Amino acid sequence: MSTITSLWDSLAWPLVKLLGSLSVSLLVANLIETLNWTRLLARFAAPLVRAGHMQDVVGASFSMAFFSGMAANTMLAEAHAQGRLTDRELVLANLFNSLPTYFLHLPTMLLVAAPFLGPAAALYVGLTLGAALLRTLCIVLAGRAVLSAPEPSCLECNLPDHGPTWREALAKSWKRFKKRIAKICLITAPVYAGMVWLTSLGFFEAVERLMAQHLGGLSWFSPKAASIVVFGMMAEFTAGLAAAGALLTGGELPVKEVVLALLLGNLLSTPMRAFRHQFPYYAGIFRPALALKLIVHNQSLRAVSLVVVGAVYLALG
Repeated sequence: MSTITSLWDSLAWPLVKLLGSLSVSLLVANLIETLNWTRLLARFAAPLVRAGHMQDVVGASFSMAFFSGMAANTMLAEAHAQGRLTDRELVLANLFNSLPTYFLHLPTMLLVAAPFLGPAAALYVGLTLGAALLRTLCIVLAGRAVLSAPEPSCLECNLPDHGPTWREALAKSWKRFKKRIAKICLITAPVYAGMVWLTSLGFFEAVERLMAQHLGGLSWFSPKAASIVVFGMMAEFTAGLAAAGALLTGGELPVKEVVLALLLGNLLSTPMRAFRHQFPYYAGIFRPALALKLIVHNQSLRAVSLVVVGAVYLALG
């Protein structure tokens, strides 16, 4: 009985919730696409989209990502599958969504960090926000450099006078949903199960321990600051915050060193966790190879942006 309970808690129930969220996201994305709301949503991101030579569906996905990153990615996957986005456009669009995705988690991050760090929480969160804004600026500049400008009316055109009725839109969306959800489940379920299996074997913990043990190159960090990094990597973000809060409250470390330690822990720990949590549903929405490519691009750009803001803060702080 205990084995069945363990399998339900660690695999079955999380997978049910994941596939449920995927299903809702896919259906919502299909419905929005069918009702032709993409242009309406794109207007919120119109200036950035236009500056980055991106298409209206990219702006719609950007706007949707403020509410649901999964629905935003599903919208991009649909456009890519239909040939409306090239591989290059898809990569840039997915990276472009990092800013709204950041804002999606910002309240939780701030509310969790504030009790531990006090005023230093605003500084830490501000630096991560600066990194997110830097990523967006880089993507807009990259899009302007490598993409051809779309038709001038792409983001300006009005919605059709007579769109489909809700009944027609639901029927069409349901038809497209049934076609894709089976494929998504067939890919996502075994990938998720594989991740759970690797976790049960201690694979991810071993990798994180290996990384934590090789912080010798950070000689400019005090051992106390390094402990914040290690706690953040070997446990979770909250553990790093707890260690940082204890050191701040006791006056053991200055704010600057604590903030830099949290940034470093964030930089080193997130890629592995992102792969563990994102790859199962990314592989269900996109092709597995493409899913891995998107995650690698996202984490690489994220790491570079954190290094840049951290270096600026180290130099000027």
